[in-house]
Amino acid sequence: MAPSSTVISKLKVQLKLSIARLRMVQQKDEAVSKQQRRAMAQLLESGKIESAKIRVENIIRSDITTELHEILELYCELLLARTGLMESPVCDAGLEEAVKSLIYAAPRTEIKELQQVRALLCEKYGKEFALQAMENSDEKVSEKVLKKLSVTPPAQELVNGYLEEIARTYGVDWPKRSKEDLGDAPEFVDDDDDDDENPSGGQAQKNLEAPLAANGKADEEREELSKATPPKNFGPSSPLRVNPPSPRTDNLHPRVRGALDLKPTKKMQTAAASKPGIQSKGPVGGTIPDVDELAARFAALKK
Repeated sequence: MAPSSTVISKLKVQLKLSIARLRMVQQKDEAVSKQQRRAMAQLLESGKIESAKIRVENIIRSDITTELHEILELYCELLLARTGLMESPVCDAGLEEAVKSLIYAAPRTEIKELQQVRALLCEKYGKEFALQAMENSDEKVSEKVLKKLSVTPPAQELVNGYLEEIARTYGVDWPKRSKEDLGDAPEFVDDDDDDDENPSGGQAQKNLEAPLAANGKADEEREELSKATPPKNFGPSSPLRVNPPSPRTDNLHPRVRGALDLKPTKKMQTAAASKPGIQSKGPVGGTIPDVDELAARFAALKK
C-alpha cells in the first residue's frame, strides 16, 4: 500500500480535476437542455401533445443528471477542503457520507476523473470500506444521490408540470382553457322596473358622491394634517431585488421569502422597546394630531 501522504496528494489533484470536469459537463448539459425546451415549446404550439410528453422525459432525465453532478461537485469540494481529516486510516464521521456517496455514484456516471477519485478512496480506506459503500449496507450514502440515480420513470404530474413551465416560459397557450372553464359572463343589465329602487349608471354614481361632498372639508383637513406629520411606522423598501432560483425536479415553482414574510424575534422587539427617547416623542407615527398640538409645534419652531 502506498503511503498515506502520497495517496492524499494524488487525491487532491483528482478532486480538482473532477470539480472542473463536473462544472464543464453541467454547462454543456444546460445549453442542450435549453435547445430541447425550445423544441418542446414548438411541439406544444403545433398541438403535438403526446410527442411532447414522451420527449420531455429526456429533459427531465438530463435535469436529474445535472442535479446529481451538482451534489457530487459539492462532495468533491468538501473533501478538498477537509483533506487534513483524511490523514487517519479510519474515515472521519464528518466525511463518511461524502466518501461513500462518491464511491457509490462514480461507476454510475461518465466522469472519468471521478473513477480515479473512487480508486484512490478505495485504496485509502480498504476493500471492506469500499464494499460497504457499494452495497450501502450501513445506509451512509446520501438519500439525494440514491434518488437521483434511480431509473424509475417520472410521474405524470412531473411531466405535466414541466410542459406547463415550458409553455409559460415561451408564451405558449397550453393547456388551452375552454369556455366552460371560464364560466358564464356576469349580467350587468337591470330591468327597467327597478330603476327607481336600484339606480345604476350615472344616477348611482351621483348618489355615492353625495355623502362624500358633505365631508369634503373634513377630508381636506385630514389630508393636510397627514402631510404635516407623515406616518413613521412604515419602513423603507429594500433596494435589493432577489430573483427566485431556477426550477428543479423537486421544486418546479420556487419562490423567495422577503422581509415581509419574516417576523421579528423577541430579542429584536425587546431592544426596540428599550431604546431611550422613544416613549417621549408624543403620539405614535401615523396618528393625526389635533390643531392645538400643531400650533404648539409651529410656535416652538419659530423660537
